Amino acid sequence: MAASLSKIAALRVQCLHSSSKTILKHAISDQPAPPPHTATCLHRRARFSRYKRDLRKPKEAAEFPAPTAKSSFQNSRLVTWYLRTIKTHPIATKSATTALIYTAADITSQTMFGETQQYELVRTLRMAGYGMVILGPSLHYWYNFMSRVLPNRDLFSTLKKIGLGQTLYGPAMTVVFFSVNAALQGESASEIAARLRRDLLPTMIKGIMYWPVCDFLTFKFIPVHLQPLVVNSFSYVWTVYITYMASLDRVVAN
Repeated sequence: MAASLSKIAALRVQCLHSSSKTILKHAISDQPAPPPHTATCLHRRARFSRYKRDLRKPKEAAEFPAPTAKSSFQNSRLVTWYLRTIKTHPIATKSATTALIYTAADITSQTMFGETQQYELVRTLRMAGYGMVILGPSLHYWYNFMSRVLPNRDLFSTLKKIGLGQTLYGPAMTVVFFSVNAALQGESASEIAARLRRDLLPTMIKGIMYWPVCDFLTFKFIPVHLQPLVVNSFSYVWTVYITYMASLDRVVAN
């Protein structure tokens, strides 16, 4: 406190000294002297006021500034690393992300809907392989294609993207998913066709109830290079359901 008072006193003496020099200069030059409250003095008085306000502020507020959302985001090494990696190695990053989400979703599905207490590691590996090899790269190319064909984010363009996703990409990938998973389990072509006849339409109906809202948020607000990540985040819940559907007993072909 004593040091602060000494600093204020020194600033006041400096202001008076500056005013005296200004008056003496104008006296020698036979010019009318300006009033003692010159611009320099006013400036120094403003500094006094700011300094006093700083003294009144709690030290905690100065020493520990409140964190902002921006600083927290920038300080996250994981987010920074992911954003850098998704630009330098987009397909590999998106494929690995999809594989991780499918792995977590299948573990959740087996925990929630498993008829037996034994965990099926092979089933999880099938789901992770599908996400890594097929779905991850396809998401990359599909969303980049959508951004080139329909680059705008207005409501009409967004609705067209959703329509294309629900009529082209979604059904195609559902057919591929059921077919690949069934083939890896050793089902024949006729059994795969029978499975599709049984499971495809119910799955697509539930997809229409779930995905349009997710797609609207993704296409409308998310940059294209982050869209696969956001879609994969939405797809966690969906994958829990679809991995359950894929694990149903095979259909006996007629």
